[in-house]
Amino acid sequence: MLETSLRWSLVIPVKVLALAKSRITGLPGARRAELALAMAADAVTAASACSAVDTVIVVTDDAAAGAELSGLGALVLPDKPGDGLNPALAFGAAYADERWPGRGRAGMAADLPALGAAELARALGTAARAGQAFVADAAGTGTTLYTARPEVAFSPRFGPGSREAHRSAGAVELLLPGLDGLRCDVDTIADLRDAARIGLGPRTSVAAGALT
Repeated sequence: MLETSLRWSLVIPVKVLALAKSRITGLPGARRAELALAMAADAVTAASACSAVDTVIVVTDDAAAGAELSGLGALVLPDKPGDGLNPALAFGAAYADERWPGRGRAGMAADLPALGAAELARALGTAARAGQAFVADAAGTGTTLYTARPEVAFSPRFGPGSREAHRSAGAVELLLPGLDGLRCDVDTIADLRDAARIGLGPRTSVAAGALT
């Protein structure tokens, strides 16, 4: 059996806030940006507290997000590829490989406001037994977490239909109980209410207000 105490570099891409969460309707752009940053802050806080994670790397071109998340302990990199989610994840993982080549690399969505540090540690501990692994979202079609061991190429396939894309590429789906917060990414008001039932992080709880 492979070693389950593998240490991880975790990459979280954060979209420019002005463009984030357009599917959360009924909110002006400034409120959507505030909510997007709050969710990212709660996700980064949980990831930084995770016992299996040594470094949280945020890839973003948003100055406000970069300053906020750096203050929470993340290492912030500019999005040099500038070509969407998967290139940003690969860029962050390559940075980690150069500096910490013995670590596993993980890519995670930023919009996980109900994420808990313990559930992330449980997922990463199990992922250490597989070359590549992933956690599907609550809808069952997307992905919220993708991992690769140090000796395995880091090849994320986030986006529409990513659950099947990851499975087809040989990644192992982690079918663990108790990962509700890790599975609950937020794109709509209904998603946000689902996350609230699990338990929102403190920043998102304030930013969401009456929405939940």
